[in-house]
Amino acid sequence: MKSAKLKDGALLSDIRAAGSERESFHLWWLGQSGFLVQWQGRHLLLDPYLSDSLTVKYANTDLPHVRMTELVLDPVRFDFIDVVTSSHNHTDHLDADTLVPLLHANPNLKLVIPEANRAFVAERLKIAAHAPLGLNDGESVSIAGFKITAVPAAHETIERDRLGRCTHLGYVAQFGAWCVYHSGDTVWEDEIIRQLQPFAIDVALLPINGRKPIRQVVGNLNTKEAAAFGKRIGAKLVIPCHYDMFTFNTADPNDFAREAEAAGQPYRVLECGERWSSALAAK
Repeated sequence: MKSAKLKDGALLSDIRAAGSERESFHLWWLGQSGFLVQWQGRHLLLDPYLSDSLTVKYANTDLPHVRMTELVLDPVRFDFIDVVTSSHNHTDHLDADTLVPLLHANPNLKLVIPEANRAFVAERLKIAAHAPLGLNDGESVSIAGFKITAVPAAHETIERDRLGRCTHLGYVAQFGAWCVYHSGDTVWEDEIIRQLQPFAIDVALLPINGRKPIRQVVGNLNTKEAAAFGKRIGAKLVIPCHYDMFTFNTADPNDFAREAEAAGQPYRVLECGERWSSALAAK
């Protein structure tokens, strides 16, 4: 089991300390595709997975989800969140054991989801169907100082429901002078790149675990593709994610670092629970 850089009280202390640096924005990698973004005292939580629900679910199957990195924080302790996203319906991006405690701890929390998934989300979380804020690609919503715009994600293709709404999304979050892109789970699609290129993306949060049929799960960008994808969308920095959570579905971030350097793409590899701040150098 890998240790988190910061967890529990130490992580909360770091989040509080970062709040005094009002000119910068800050983000923490929370494991898998989960990130916390802090901007001037407001907090956006992107696709958090903060439980062992998948390890429990698949414990006695031919696809055990053995956790690789320790949990950084019980979700109930994130009692200061303004906005939380779910990019699609897979449990590591829509986890009832994470989101239900978060909703209870934050009565005014806004949950942003793909509109196509509204009924599924309401059933999984046992909430009113009208409660989440639903988006389709190209649509935006502004909450607590964050403007969140939905773009397609291809997991492994761009899927739409019978009404033409994307079932898998990425999100572009704009706040102050900053722009952060969280891809959700995706592979390379030119349509996604076309929608992203008009944004001046400061930080792109991209999966690197790739896709191998032996895993029996749909895949993502691999290390080389993630570096090239960041370059194509003009990201000033790429932070990799979606690795070191489950032993059967991971990648080596050192491989990504080599690919990013070869592509001339600035990057930063974080440890789970580690903070990156906009005041830092890009690499």
